[in-house]
Amino acid sequence: MTTLPADSHVHSEWSWDSGSDPASAGSMSRICARAVRIGLSAVVFTEHLDLEDSWRVDDGDIGDHGQKYVDDAGYVRLPPFDVAGYLEAIDRCRHEHPQLRILTGVEFGQPHLWDRDAAALLSSGVIDRVNGSLHMLPFEDGDRTEPKTLYRHRPADDVMWAYLEEIPRMVDGSDSFEVFTHIDYAVRSWPVDAAGPFDPRRFEGGFRAAMRSIAGSGRALEMNTRRLWPWMPQWWAQEGGRAVTFGSDAHGSESLAANFPEAMAMVESFGFRPGARPEDFWTR
Repeated sequence: MTTLPADSHVHSEWSWDSGSDPASAGSMSRICARAVRIGLSAVVFTEHLDLEDSWRVDDGDIGDHGQKYVDDAGYVRLPPFDVAGYLEAIDRCRHEHPQLRILTGVEFGQPHLWDRDAAALLSSGVIDRVNGSLHMLPFEDGDRTEPKTLYRHRPADDVMWAYLEEIPRMVDGSDSFEVFTHIDYAVRSWPVDAAGPFDPRRFEGGFRAAMRSIAGSGRALEMNTRRLWPWMPQWWAQEGGRAVTFGSDAHGSESLAANFPEAMAMVESFGFRPGARPEDFWTR
């Protein structure tokens, strides 16, 4: 039987975009129960740590789960991360599921801009894993927004290049995260109707430059399993990448560890091998 690595990118009801109902499919307890059922030996709950104070959205861009946080001027005003409630839930789940390794974590958005504001939490010793995410890019009048919104205001290629060029700035500007997550984040909202199917080869230079910056900093690259891209571990290895993690980016129990066997086979073909513990980076 194949041993699955830890799912190192999971959201529960303690992330603002997963819903706050502990009885929902996105609850930490349900996710842990499913992890045990599918033979997953470790999970890292990397809840959103988003500190943006100038996030603008167009109507409908944030989805039903986040619309309640949008004010009348079109700015997203997120609640602070409830660290105490989250840690209590972690402790409860560890008691409920002693056979499962449950690690704490955050998905820290734009750490190069917000390191100072997050320093107290990240230096407290209560967080096991910090995933760094790039969700936002400069918009207008000092505001920031996600690629999904930018694609409506700027040519698709310009947005994609802006995203890739921001990655080295994020890497150079922060020491607080150890894994760069979903490097293909801007691809998720790629405007197929206006720009045609996404072709990574058109942006290969940008992806490779971004990967070189991440690899040069000694960090790991997440293999986000929402969509498997064979070119990603290939370019990562060719650009000096030495470590990967696996993350489903699950916001509910049903997508936990989705596509992990396929992702494992894919990275193994480029020389990556598991560590001693399920939560350890795979290295080459």
